[in-house]
Amino acid sequence: MHLKSILNRVERHKCFVYKQVRFVDGLVEPEFEVEIEPRANSRAICLGCGEKRPGYDRLSPRRFQFVPLWNIAVFFVYAMWRVDCPTCGVTVERVPWGEGKEHLTTSYRWFLARWAKRLSWKETADAFSTTWDNVFRSVKHAVAWGLAHRDLSGIEAIGVDEIQWRSGHTYLTLVYQIDGAKRLLWVAQDRTEQSLRGFFTSLTAEVRAGIRFVCSDMWRQYLNVIAEQIPAALHVLDRFHIMRNMNMALDEVRRAEVAQLRRDGYEPILTKARWCLLKRPENLTEHEGVRLKEILQYNLKTSRASGLICSARTSSGSGSTRAPMGQEVPRCRVHPLLAQPHRPDEEDGPEPAASSASDPQLVAGSRHHLVGRCRGIQRQSKTDHQKSVRLQDAAGHRNRPLSCARPPTGARVRPQIPLRRF
Repeated sequence: MHLKSILNRVERHKCFVYKQVRFVDGLVEPEFEVEIEPRANSRAICLGCGEKRPGYDRLSPRRFQFVPLWNIAVFFVYAMWRVDCPTCGVTVERVPWGEGKEHLTTSYRWFLARWAKRLSWKETADAFSTTWDNVFRSVKHAVAWGLAHRDLSGIEAIGVDEIQWRSGHTYLTLVYQIDGAKRLLWVAQDRTEQSLRGFFTSLTAEVRAGIRFVCSDMWRQYLNVIAEQIPAALHVLDRFHIMRNMNMALDEVRRAEVAQLRRDGYEPILTKARWCLLKRPENLTEHEGVRLKEILQYNLKTSRASGLICSARTSSGSGSTRAPMGQEVPRCRVHPLLAQPHRPDEEDGPEPAASSASDPQLVAGSRHHLVGRCRGIQRQSKTDHQKSVRLQDAAGHRNRPLSCARPPTGARVRPQIPLRRF
């Protein structure tokens, strides 16, 4: 089969015919040259308005690179007409195998763009004896065509995030569709308000009005644009950034309490305990688990904050079964390391009465009245009465006493260990 027959089968163009095919020596390797001529009695098409116009004159022959055959470069050779258009003036004609001044044919650009999805751009250029710049322009052409022909109707939920793509603080803003067909909708440099505002500017008013849900990472610039462009949409915060902010808040509480304990002259129990508090219980080492158990036995703000984070992990579905939408997820009041199974021989005692406002938030035992750290009821004075220690209730968001003056018979009461002064 001749090369002209192959081209007429796979790359046939109306009003043009393939003439002579030559096998010539190129600058580096041999190549095919295929001459193209317009059909008789055909008129050239204006590049501007797309209408058929009379010819003005012909330019020198141009070469358009086509898909290689047997790894041999193929070039179309054609002398372009200039047309006399009453609307656009004297301009060059439009040809079906290329666009404007691009020296690559449209078929070859799609060929390179498809291979650029499988290989890197440099590998694609080396494999087909072309340049990296040609591959880049081919991919750019494919992306521009996709943006012009995509359907944005029916988008109800989008996700906004950034990605670091170069060393240093160099980011790209990404917008995804996360409902139905999950696809990338927008890429822009930096993570500024202008980067995200460009996405909403490219949408029509109907598409913006149809967006009901937005998921983001709470970046302030993104929040400003979302509130400005789609104020009626429900803003959903992703679980990762919520837990990260809660862990940062827990560490700030720990550092502030370390400084407070040092000023008050107490034992620095929270020093070098950051990762004991931030890790999940199942990821703790044996030493960290023992250290965390000691910390949680103190009536400290850090212990209560750790319990709240445990409740948030339970409600978000981490390590437990998720509750159906609309139902409240039970929150744990104590850390899992301090949770003990219920014994059948134990009876639940009555709920103790609320203590007075004068009860201390921190048990400060004196040097003369220190008690053991393991079991039993601690004493705050020479009598056998125990003081009530107030602990934040995670479920009801109110203060309740941890223990009463005299615990009921058979009920297990966890002691609050006093801190030692220096």
